[in-house]
Amino acid sequence: MTLLRYLAALLLLATALPGIAQDEPKVATVGASLTQASAELQAIDDATPAARDDKARQALRTRAQTVQTTAADAVRTLTPEMALVQARVAELGAATPGVVEAPEIRQQRKLLAQSQSAIDSAIKRARLIGIEAKQQIDDIGAAEAEELGQQLSENTGSPLSPTLWAAIVDHLPRDTARMMRFANVEIRQFGARFDMRAGTGLLIGILTALVLIVPLRRWLHGVGRRYATNHAPGGRLRRSAYALWLVVIGTALPGLAAWAIVASLRWAGLVSPAWSRFGALFVGITWFCAFVSSLGGALLLRGQSTWRLLPIGDPAAQALRPYTWMAAGLIFFGQLLIATNTLIGISAPASSAANAVVALLHIVLLGAILVTLGRLRAAALPDPTKPARNTLLAIVATLVWLVLLVTLIAGLIGYVNFALKVATWLLWGAIVGASLYLMMTFTDDACRTLLSSGNRLGRSANSGFGVDNKTVDQIGVLLSAVLRLLLILLAVGAVMAPFGAGVGSAFELFGTVANGVTIGQVTISPGAVLRSIAVLFVALAIMRGLQHWLVNSYLPTTAMDAGAQNSVMMVARYAGIIAAVLWALGALGIGMEKLAVVLGALSVGIGFGLQAITQNFVSGLILLAERPVKIGDLVRIGNMEGDVKRINVRSTEIQVADRSTLIVPNSELITKTIQNMTLAAPIGRIQLQFSVPLEEDLDAVRTMLFAAFAEKHEVLDDPEPKVFIDSIDAGRAKFNCFAYVASPRDAYPMRSELLFTLLRQFREAGIEVGSTATKMEIVGGMPASPATDVPA
Repeated sequence: MTLLRYLAALLLLATALPGIAQDEPKVATVGASLTQASAELQAIDDATPAARDDKARQALRTRAQTVQTTAADAVRTLTPEMALVQARVAELGAATPGVVEAPEIRQQRKLLAQSQSAIDSAIKRARLIGIEAKQQIDDIGAAEAEELGQQLSENTGSPLSPTLWAAIVDHLPRDTARMMRFANVEIRQFGARFDMRAGTGLLIGILTALVLIVPLRRWLHGVGRRYATNHAPGGRLRRSAYALWLVVIGTALPGLAAWAIVASLRWAGLVSPAWSRFGALFVGITWFCAFVSSLGGALLLRGQSTWRLLPIGDPAAQALRPYTWMAAGLIFFGQLLIATNTLIGISAPASSAANAVVALLHIVLLGAILVTLGRLRAAALPDPTKPARNTLLAIVATLVWLVLLVTLIAGLIGYVNFALKVATWLLWGAIVGASLYLMMTFTDDACRTLLSSGNRLGRSANSGFGVDNKTVDQIGVLLSAVLRLLLILLAVGAVMAPFGAGVGSAFELFGTVANGVTIGQVTISPGAVLRSIAVLFVALAIMRGLQHWLVNSYLPTTAMDAGAQNSVMMVARYAGIIAAVLWALGALGIGMEKLAVVLGALSVGIGFGLQAITQNFVSGLILLAERPVKIGDLVRIGNMEGDVKRINVRSTEIQVADRSTLIVPNSELITKTIQNMTLAAPIGRIQLQFSVPLEEDLDAVRTMLFAAFAEKHEVLDDPEPKVFIDSIDAGRAKFNCFAYVASPRDAYPMRSELLFTLLRQFREAGIEVGSTATKMEIVGGMPASPATDVPA
């Protein structure tokens, strides 16, 4: 056995040594990359204090993210290698005490131990570098948040204060000299380098810009319209695709025109280095302003109501379109003014005054938009004396008005940076919201159109992969939901981008408001409470959106009946509410383990005080799962009969014959006997009972009954009607007849119709119809009446 063991070990050594030799270069390569990443991380740490602007911090953040990615890649690369080495060690087994192993086996153990130690050390080092890179990224974000907080809390002087204007007048000669020097640099550069060649290049750039803006833009508009009309799939997709096309060409062509002019100036050498930076700012701002203007035009489409995505009329589109041009112009001149002041190095009082003017113009523009929207909304009401039903728009408008009022007051008392930041953020949020609406509409239209049972792609999936039509429709709806959720997440990050690096930096601002109060192991602070409330509202809004999507988009594409759809909707609703509450508690700092302790302490009280509610809740879950009663069923509880209209988690609503609603606790439906007349065989039975004298022609009576049943098309052929003579009593034959209709709800009215018909026919045939005679006999004598005393 020892010999066989040595041979097996030698064979394992022969196969393992090449693998170990191959691992060493890989580990060495990863170690070299980690050494470089560690040096890069140290360089980032040294450069962080000197980074004073957003551009420099963003560059450092990008470098730190690259280091973090390198560390994560190293861990992913080395983890399988570590598993292989550990597997080889396990195959080799532990050394047997008292047994001298062969030199080759000892050598293999040594190599494996060295390889395992090197890989483990590299993995730990990579994880440590990843943690340090994450901390470095967090430090950069914290520095951005701190600087932003300082800027927003800085009081630069009220625009209404004479002190500010006196300072502007004092700095006016110096600011004027700086502006003249800035202008003279470009004038001298232009005069020194301008010649026939430079003039020709500039002329070509200007002509190219004009061609891009006017004829090419109109031609591309027509091309997009014709393609959307003649070649694009029908429905909403052609409208949303055409709107997106208008945004693309409306953004690209003006931006390319600005770039052509600046590029021609640079090619001719007519731009100085300082003005070259100004040209880059000019091109970037032109791109963005062209996007704002084209976005407004694509969504409003004045005079093209059939192609308009927004559910508004032509008067509203005509009234709102000028505001998109005003917004684009304000952004263009406002941002260009602020950037120019930074390039020139204008004095702080003059810069503060310029920022105040830009902020005031933003506030005026947003206020004018809100006033116009309010007038349009009031004009669209069918009855002006009644309040509008859409309260969400009213709440949003009220909040925006409050923010504008606070912003205006803050700017007037001297917090100009805060006013400018908030005002531009509101306009930026509106732009992001409009972009999100366009992209979500296009995404939903594209997914529902391309992935539908009536489309070529859907038919190919049906014929090639055996996917049924409903499944294709469901895939389109689900893909649309996933993509729109990603768009929403991107929009949230874009909205929060002006406050720093994204959503995380924005929440760090709220986290620094107060330290809060610590109770046990839970720290409750105003920021945590506000964050928890915000998370709860966001989660509930997501839950309501998911419920709306389920009811109106996804569930109609399934083969579920109304009861099953209600069950799915109710389960999703309560699961969403529970998830929202748990998410909010997590944001507050109360984890599941802490919540379990609280629930354990309250379990006794819940067991006694909420026993009935808990019983009904569990019964509701059983009803939704097993579905012995579903929406639309005709049920009988005691002497009450009605249709099931709604199944909640606590109770079930049943509409009875007098149109009132019977609310039954769910525990009653589980623990007591109910009659569900539409559960297994949802057909109705009609029973007719009457008697005729024995002297009548009973066969004729039966023939008339079958003829009456056959005359009514509501009476089913299967099961077929039955006519029986139940008994003979007092010279009369008692008939008992049965017929069936499609629904128990049709049994009572059809029974009445049959009785009307049969009674008329029996009367015409002279057949007496009645009930069985009842004879009552009194056994014994009549009881004597009690004596009555008659007063004298």
